Amino acid sequence: MQRGLPMQPTVVLLKEGTDTSQGKGQLLSNISACLAVAETLASTLGPRGMDKLIVNDRGEAQITNDGATILKLLDIIHPAARTLVDIARAQDAEVGDGTTSVVLLAAQLLKEVRSYIEEGVSPHIIMKGFRQAAQLAVKRIEEIQVKVDKSDSEKFRALLIKCASTSMSSKLIHSEKPFFSNMVVDAVLCLDQDDLDENLIGVKKIPGGGMQDSLLIRGVAFKKTFTYAGAEQQPKLFKDPLILSLNVELELKAEKDNAEVRIDQVSDYQAIVDAEWEIIYRKLEAIEKTGAKVVLSKLPIGDLATQWFADRDIFCAGRVPAADLQRVVQAVGGAIQSTCSDIKREHLGTCGSFEERQIGGERFNIFEDCPKAKTCTLILRGGAEQFIEEVERSLHDAIMVVKRAVKNGEVVAGGGAVEMGLSAHIRKHAFSIPGKLQLVHIAFAKALEILPRQICDNAGLDSTDILNKLRMRHANGYIWFGVDVDGPEGVRDNMEAFVWEPSLVKINAINSATEAASLILSVDETVRNPQSENPAAGPSLPPGAAQRALRGRGRGMPRR
Repeated sequence: MQRGLPMQPTVVLLKEGTDTSQGKGQLLSNISACLAVAETLASTLGPRGMDKLIVNDRGEAQITNDGATILKLLDIIHPAARTLVDIARAQDAEVGDGTTSVVLLAAQLLKEVRSYIEEGVSPHIIMKGFRQAAQLAVKRIEEIQVKVDKSDSEKFRALLIKCASTSMSSKLIHSEKPFFSNMVVDAVLCLDQDDLDENLIGVKKIPGGGMQDSLLIRGVAFKKTFTYAGAEQQPKLFKDPLILSLNVELELKAEKDNAEVRIDQVSDYQAIVDAEWEIIYRKLEAIEKTGAKVVLSKLPIGDLATQWFADRDIFCAGRVPAADLQRVVQAVGGAIQSTCSDIKREHLGTCGSFEERQIGGERFNIFEDCPKAKTCTLILRGGAEQFIEEVERSLHDAIMVVKRAVKNGEVVAGGGAVEMGLSAHIRKHAFSIPGKLQLVHIAFAKALEILPRQICDNAGLDSTDILNKLRMRHANGYIWFGVDVDGPEGVRDNMEAFVWEPSLVKINAINSATEAASLILSVDETVRNPQSENPAAGPSLPPGAAQRALRGRGRGMPRR
């Protein structure tokens, strides 16, 4: 009799219900998810891009066409598509602009090689080709970029205004480009040119008025803080005042809140109350002796102190937000003091003028003509709150672009000109490479054309016709020709038309898109824990923990 084969034991490796998808099908599914994300963003690209109205689970609406903001609000759950969210955020943090471009480019790279994956080409060959092509592209940008001379301040300022205008051309505020471009450049040039910390540019939003009512304050402005009755008697305008910034509470505290005091007679209680008043009066007199006319504190300034300052013609504001107080110190000089004793002249700041002024429906404390001004404040006006928020996001992108241009000073032409030039360069180089890598290089070159093509589609132009014109111009050596959404030809020399972008934006976008595409191509299996499907699920309790927790309820705990 023939012996049967020994039975193989069943090996259970993963918890029941775990979803495992692997192989070519999983890779193609990840690519499809990334293309779906890019499709959502595609219509927002370029000067004729559309905006998205996104409503969150609380019913709050936001209108934006900023790629990073849209992806953040969409709350994407697909694990592979989240990679695109990450590269958009990284692009936003690093250079501020090009967030939509980087997502479209990464998705298009995957789309171009999808047919090769289906035919069985190894993802590692594709990744190697992508990295080689990206290096070629970056090297080519560094060869053709235009270096701007920083020694001529007028020319350099004109360059920065062009870069800011190009960044705004695809935003909601493109109709007011000259006004906002000048404002953004002035704001960046206010900063310390070695540090360029954009956090020192304060942005305050006041609904009402028109966009042209927005203003740049070369100093600090913050909304009037909560004040007590005596504040109305304080002067609201000073010329060359001394300014004291504190982290001290100038308020009487109710005794019962802080301590328990046992006394035998009423006079003892009175002595305690008098001592409390004595402490606060001593602090106030120490402040008056410094000669400061404007006193700001991060902590509350009570009604007693407010009235005391009003009687001596001193302006005070308590509960000033920490970020605003930090910007005040940066602008007026001095330092934030955590005690009222031993304050010297060098601890105080000064400014040309201080004023409390009405702007729209709000009152603002404004410090102008600051001697050490390495900070400024943008006050934005507009009809709707969502609109002002989108203006703020647009200005943030422009500020980051101008900041990068100040640091680097190298620019390239925008409007798809660089992408077409790089595409022609990589395609030409591809024909000198044998084997499958040639196909990958050509796919990379073709993917770069998505940006000018999408700009044409969003503007309602014939993208095939315009791309053929651009290919012809670039083949004849006109490297700065790009899309013109306004002219009859549809193409123009964008360097002469002053459509300029910092080359760093392009280099960062190409590197990030290549890395993201390579990362998605390198994943061939997704293992999804069943518990991770439930967003509220936490770690389960160990066995017997529930019983131990309930033991002893309703009766005394046993002695040990």
